[in-house]
Amino acid sequence: MGTYHRIVRATLPAVFLLSTAAALQAQVMEPEYASRRAALTSRLGDGVYLVLGASEPEANYENFWQAQNFRYLTGFLEPGAALVMVRKGGRDRAMLFVAPKDPAQEVWTGERLGVEGVRTKSGMEGRDARTLRAVLDSVLAGGTQLFAVGEFSRGGGADVPSSRAPRTVDDQFLDAVKERNRELKVTDAVREVRELRGKKSAAELALIRTAARVSAAAHKEVLANVAPGMNEFEIQALAEYTFRRNGGDRPSYGSIVGSGPNSTTLHYNRDDRFMNAGEVLNMDMATYYGGYSADITRTIPVSGKFSSAQRDVYTVVLDAQKAAERQVKPGNGFRQLNDSAVAVLRNGLARLGLTESANATYENGGRATPQYTLYYMHGLGHPIGLDVHDVDAYSAGQLIEGSVFTIEPGVYVRANTVDIIPDTPANAAFRSKIASAVKKYANIGVRIEDDYVVTKDGFERISADAPREIDDIEREMAKPATTTARDSAMVEAYRKIRP
Repeated sequence: MGTYHRIVRATLPAVFLLSTAAALQAQVMEPEYASRRAALTSRLGDGVYLVLGASEPEANYENFWQAQNFRYLTGFLEPGAALVMVRKGGRDRAMLFVAPKDPAQEVWTGERLGVEGVRTKSGMEGRDARTLRAVLDSVLAGGTQLFAVGEFSRGGGADVPSSRAPRTVDDQFLDAVKERNRELKVTDAVREVRELRGKKSAAELALIRTAARVSAAAHKEVLANVAPGMNEFEIQALAEYTFRRNGGDRPSYGSIVGSGPNSTTLHYNRDDRFMNAGEVLNMDMATYYGGYSADITRTIPVSGKFSSAQRDVYTVVLDAQKAAERQVKPGNGFRQLNDSAVAVLRNGLARLGLTESANATYENGGRATPQYTLYYMHGLGHPIGLDVHDVDAYSAGQLIEGSVFTIEPGVYVRANTVDIIPDTPANAAFRSKIASAVKKYANIGVRIEDDYVVTKDGFERISADAPREIDDIEREMAKPATTTARDSAMVEAYRKIRP
């Protein structure tokens, strides 16, 4: 396997996925958005509802991304929009305030739907965004209850400013509304919207499944193309290219591509190191698709074959993930998954000599801290959806059919592990006992992360297209490479200027 490769192939049938994206988006339009709005107003009752979309970026060359709660309730993806709903006597009136059509502006930012197009597209009444303040003041006359949804920096909700966070554009808009309507009572409705988002519809799950499929395709694509001497950003570029080639909106988060010592940094995203033979590569990369996120991590050997030490750590992590999987079913709490995974990690680390025993502790600032936390210091997983760290119904209790989340155990053996353990008499024996194991496994950071949907009888691992078994990874890495040859002179020039 060399570092010079052929033109990249399309791992997924791109045309199929793009047409699928359009079909799935059509499913999630009205009447589903209308039912979401009705669920919110039915829950909170009569009053005026103000839902603020994201503003136009200050620089017209920057990408615009819609506010997630606004997108959830409207599906409208243009900047500077707002939704006003008036609920009275159990009946709703919805008005979508949008930028009017303006050919002089549209030549810069693209065609706008305009006021006239709102009803055809969404079924709502269209209004000119420039009239928002006047209309809002009119419907709020008499001190009507206002339910606000926006990007607020409010510690106690929309009506309680936070002294620690900077004030947002939405804060300022709401402040002006309250200044003009002194008797107004404001309630932050963000929590209620997020609770609604916690239960995913069939259309939402279809988009998340496709996000996972596209993300898994990117992980599989890079396996044949990793080789010693490459830079981490080459892998990042190939993965993100594959996302977009197959209809992904953009990366779900800053891609984490960490080799060698960087594999032990949880949120490493500089992605700018030349990889060496004998190292592992930790890749946490995924895409949004139709607005919904996946989240996948794989750890692979740069040389194409796991060393004995790398296999040891990888097996512990994979066994922990599978232990958590066995607890996935409706009615179980996420804590049951976590307890199962942690039990495997505790025993595995002790077996490798990285801790004194499964339940051993060390002295840390006067406290007895579990030794295993030196190598596993993050949570087991999180919900996914419109945000990569989303909300789910299980957040308030038990898993239900349709819950969607990640399971991502990890073990990170930093080369300086012994040095970061406080040098106290109580820790002396521990530091000495694990020193040789730390040296053996130093700079091996392994995380395995998959995406799951709870089914009636168990679960579906929707990211399964990305190989995770050792034999499967090695088999994919042994295949002929698929990317274009890079310019070696450019690479060498970059080495000279690299910080």
